[in-house]
Order: sequence, then C-alpha cells, then structure tokens
Amino acid sequence: MTMKTVPCVYLPVHGTSSTLSTETKFQRGAKVLYRHPLFWLFVTLPLMLTSAVFGDEYAQARQQLVEDIEQDVRDTSLYLDREALDPRVMTAIATVPRHEFVPAAQRPHAYANRPLPIGHGQTISQPYIVALMSDLIKPRADDRVLELGTGSGYQAAILAELTNAVYSIEIIEALGITAAERLSSLGYDNVTLRIGDGYYGWEEHAPFDAIVVTAAASHVPPPLVAQLKPGGRMVIPVGSRFLTQQLVLIEKQADGQLITRQILPVKFVPLTGEHD
Repeated sequence: MTMKTVPCVYLPVHGTSSTLSTETKFQRGAKVLYRHPLFWLFVTLPLMLTSAVFGDEYAQARQQLVEDIEQDVRDTSLYLDREALDPRVMTAIATVPRHEFVPAAQRPHAYANRPLPIGHGQTISQPYIVALMSDLIKPRADDRVLELGTGSGYQAAILAELTNAVYSIEIIEALGITAAERLSSLGYDNVTLRIGDGYYGWEEHAPFDAIVVTAAASHVPPPLVAQLKPGGRMVIPVGSRFLTQQLVLIEKQADGQLITRQILPVKFVPLTGEHD
C-alpha cells in the first residue's frame, strides 16, 4: 500500500476566483482612469453594486442553509438528545462557500441541504450531516483532526474553520489533487492532504484529538482506534452499502476503553482500499 502527500502551495487567498478577477481588473483600470470624474459614477459604482448583489446572493443562500440545518436538528432531536448544534459549527457552515466545492453543473444546488455528485462515483455529503459530524467530535481550536475521505474538500474546510490542524486522506487521486488545489486557493493552509488508503490512518501525525470518517466501513478500523488520543472522539458510519448504516460516535477513555454510541441511521458511499 503506497500513499503520497499532494504537493500544495498555500496562498493567502480570500473569496472566489471570480471576485479576485473582478478586483484585479478594477485595480488595473483605476491606475489609468481614477482621475476622470465620470469613472467613479459609471464604472466603479455599478461594479460595486454588482459585487454586493452576487455576494449577498451566496450569503443569503448560506444563511438559509443554516436555518434548514437547524430545523433538521430539531426534527432529529430524539436521536441527538438536543435541539441545537455548537454555534461555532453553524458559523463555519455559514462561512464556507459550498458552491466552490461542487462541479459547475451543481452550483445552482450548492446550498440545498442534500448530497450532490462530485464525480468518480462520490458525493459531497448533506450539509446537515457535515454539521452533525463536526459537532459530535466537540472540536477545539487547538485540536489535531484526521479526516478519511476528502472528496471535494468541503468537510475538511469546515473542520479547518474549527481546529488548528486537519489531516485529510483521499483514496481517489483525481479528487485528492483537485481538493488540495481548491483548499489552497481558498486559503485553508491548516489542511494537509494525502492520497492513500485511509483505513490505516496517518501514523506520522498521530495521535489525533478527533477522527472523522466520511465513508461507511463494515467495522471500525483498528488503526484508527490506535491513533485516537485518550479523551478523543471518532465519528464513523458503520454498515454495508445495501443495509442500514449507523453513524457511530466512539469516545476513547483515559484507560483506552471505548464508549460507543449509535447516533442515527445514515447512507454513505463505502470505504474502499486495499483492506477490502
């Protein structure tokens, strides 16, 4: 089994590529035309208004998504034993631009509270599930988190908003390379991505305060248990592709004992790799 880290150059980029392009053109034109009195009225103002409208469109969509997730949490409160998630998680959902993590054809549906195809037989998870899994690990700012199944990178971005360091493993090389480039362009320089079989974890960076598995396993991988810190939490869907899967929360006690709790039924793509 071979694994490799995807080389990334992390850039302090903020906003979408389209916004950056507009700002660059504006700055270049301003050097020539900024003295002309009509420039500000007929060029700058319309550009600013257009930018504001499009920015608000996505911001409003994310806010609606937050409200949809909050309703889902209330609707599933009997499973969760509570009616609200950590406000920090919900802030991350309202911040991360999900439209940047889906194919262009899916962008109109980017803020729908449902999974979407991202190619190679994989999906970006339902935002409610992303929020719930992020909440269940009780993330702290100084945590080191392992994610199995990078996919488009959306879950990694959410975790990066909440924790100090995210280590993410993707088995499909094309998805991993694209996710690494996307996370880099969006400025998530606290995410390190690797191509390989996540079943075996990432021993070089263990132990982890939390582990998030975004594909269904037939059992809890022993290497992941070994790489989880005492006091740490792991959330993983367990079950086969064609039978009921359960989202499982595992807490590792100081003495190494495990406390396991089934949260609610879910449906994930299967965890694949050389361990099959």
